Amino acid sequence: MNQEYPRELIISGIHFDLTPSLKTFVQEKAERLFRHHERIIRLRVALDYEQRRPGYAWFTAKGQLASHGRELCASVASPDCHQSLSLLIDKLDRMLRRCAVTAKAKRNHPHLVEFPVALPKAV
Repeated sequence: MNQEYPRELIISGIHFDLTPSLKTFVQEKAERLFRHHERIIRLRVALDYEQRRPGYAWFTAKGQLASHGRELCASVASPDCHQSLSLLIDKLDRMLRRCAVTAKAKRNHPHLVEFPVALPKAV
């Protein structure tokens, strides 16, 4: 059952233009997520540049990951652009692993279902 799912990577810059090297950096980092979880449909990464004071820049990386059954959103801020992106991918990776562990735990430990009516006894 090794089916290939269509993958979409959307990279956008808010308040500044993305360089080609920054785009390839995001693509290389995102490959780790795509290898980790094969059912990812779309990964949207937005990098926001904000200058709070003169000489003090702040980069906020926001990620939205859509897969079958679940959508994960994360946001990370730091003074360095590449550091923000790395922290965002790490955070999304941890979220994916946590989802996989909880899904496996639920699969291995089903809960009891109670019916509101009396079921006939099998003879």
